[in-house]
Amino acid sequence: MTDLKAYMEEKRRTVDAFLDAHFRLAAADQKNFGHLYESMRYSLLAGGKRVRPVLLLAAFEACGGKPEAEKAALAVASSLELIHTYSLIHDDLPAMDNDDLRRGRPTNHKVFGDAMAILAGDSLLTEAFLMAARAGGVDARVMLEIIGDIAEASGGKGMAGGQVLDLEAEKRKISREELETVHRHKTGCLILVSATSGAKLAGADAARLKAAEIYGTNIGLAFQIADDILDVEGGAEEMGKATGGDAKKEKSTYPSVMGLAESKRLAQDAMQKAVDALKDFDAKADPLRELARFIVNRKS
Repeated sequence: MTDLKAYMEEKRRTVDAFLDAHFRLAAADQKNFGHLYESMRYSLLAGGKRVRPVLLLAAFEACGGKPEAEKAALAVASSLELIHTYSLIHDDLPAMDNDDLRRGRPTNHKVFGDAMAILAGDSLLTEAFLMAARAGGVDARVMLEIIGDIAEASGGKGMAGGQVLDLEAEKRKISREELETVHRHKTGCLILVSATSGAKLAGADAARLKAAEIYGTNIGLAFQIADDILDVEGGAEEMGKATGGDAKKEKSTYPSVMGLAESKRLAQDAMQKAVDALKDFDAKADPLRELARFIVNRKS
């Protein structure tokens, strides 16, 4: 049995060190662009569980990733955190969720202003693809495919498109099917591509890649259902941000559409489907199994 807390902490430290080194190396250029890089670093290095990078690294290990590809896996994993951070900066803006607190401190636009927050988000998004493109260590065709996957998962057919669906679902009743579509895109796509990218970097065969897809699809859905539940039941101190915002904005969420009890059942069901997808994997996949359980049962 994997000690998930220790595993996540080890991977988090590795990713944080990579991100910090990446932005320190660019310090000579950064001073020429005002507060842009300060704004980027403010949100990027503000903490966080690094779930998406950890997920990629765990999938890479579960699929038997080779030592020569480890640096590439770390670079791509870290690039996902840049994309995730960009999305949080933009989500918090007045035109979106209009939040004042993120990870226990003022949101980016509250410190640097709306314009700088927008540009910091833009810069993190594009820097992510630069980071992945320059990783090396794996076949260029594999990396090109992964970069394409990440781009699709982040854009109009993925996370950004899901945000649009989420905004358009405010203040109106939607079906469970519509809600699942919102969640699979808004949150699920980037989590799914974390799992499949790790598998592809490891050179997974078709069967293992399919298992990674099923796993990633289900934990992506479970993650957002859990987020919806935490917005109702979670405490602001634990969450590092204000809770109850979904109800105030009249957002369509699993608790508002399905009720809390059914939402919890659906999250557990998705988690079990994710774990079941790994039935043919050995103990190297234990971190993935524990991550699925953590995603549903977490308190923040």
